[in-house]
Amino acid sequence: MTASADLRAVAEAVRGGERFVVTSHDNPDGDAIGSLLGLHLALRELGKDSVMVMGGTTPFPEEFDFLALDDNGLVRVAPADLAERTLVAVDCAQASRIVEPSLVEGARAVVNVDHHHDNTRFGDVNLVVEDASSTAEALADVMAELALPLTPAIADALYVGLVTDTGRFQYSNTTPKALRLAAELVEAGADASKVFVEVYESTPFPKLKLLARALERATPLVDGRVVVSELVRDDFTAAGAVEPYSEGIIDVLRAVEGAELVALVRELPNGAATARKGSLRSRPNGVDVSAIARTFGGGGHRRAAGFSTDLPMAEITDAIVSAFAAAPNVPD
Repeated sequence: MTASADLRAVAEAVRGGERFVVTSHDNPDGDAIGSLLGLHLALRELGKDSVMVMGGTTPFPEEFDFLALDDNGLVRVAPADLAERTLVAVDCAQASRIVEPSLVEGARAVVNVDHHHDNTRFGDVNLVVEDASSTAEALADVMAELALPLTPAIADALYVGLVTDTGRFQYSNTTPKALRLAAELVEAGADASKVFVEVYESTPFPKLKLLARALERATPLVDGRVVVSELVRDDFTAAGAVEPYSEGIIDVLRAVEGAELVALVRELPNGAATARKGSLRSRPNGVDVSAIARTFGGGGHRRAAGFSTDLPMAEITDAIVSAFAAAPNVPD
């Protein structure tokens, strides 16, 4: 199917359904959270029965608290009537990243809306817009196809997804379309100033202490072209930091002069499915970090990707350096 046909297919699935469950990936970022809430609110505006489900118990990053997911009906377990609902997974490249696996297995049908180029197309209906700045942008197109006017609350949610995935409109995925969408969202009532303050200027002090530990451990390799850092459990304890506070630290590492590839590996709490989780970032026109992440069983974008592994830190570092040496640069 063409992209326009996929768009129409998603719109048709929304029009034809009455009961939905909306979810996203584990360790959700701004695009995942904004897309999750934006679609949920849009479905309700259309008179649909919608439930947001995010499995597990890990708290979300505090900078998104102002979106009030709990007040908007977020739950942590699948609804009892899941078999009667259509699942819409947003910003999720692989079904395995959905924390509550019963959602995919038990839903009446699965709709997959995303912008990751390595999306596995696990849905019955798939809209994967690889050149979209964010999943929020792809969802804005779905809402336009449905002729749904944007409320201020929907606009706020989509704006969060857009502004975070474009790095405040600084990354190479900041296209003219993305900038036009930003203007449309502000016109619809998105409060750009409030979003900026809440997301970027309301940092809990323990998160700054955790950042300091990651910076202290940062190690330049390959003549400074690769920078690798690590966070262990003692770092979280000493800083008084919770798990989501590691979000965004890698983007500070990416600012190191001369660094073409940066990696942050954090040790996960006891009982986690794997021992460590890694995040990778590269410069525009640099190496495809999603290809490097896939060597660990992960994936993501060409410039931002992640993985989970049980390997020790020394082996992870060696593998990243070897992959970097072998990886060709990929234009944006």
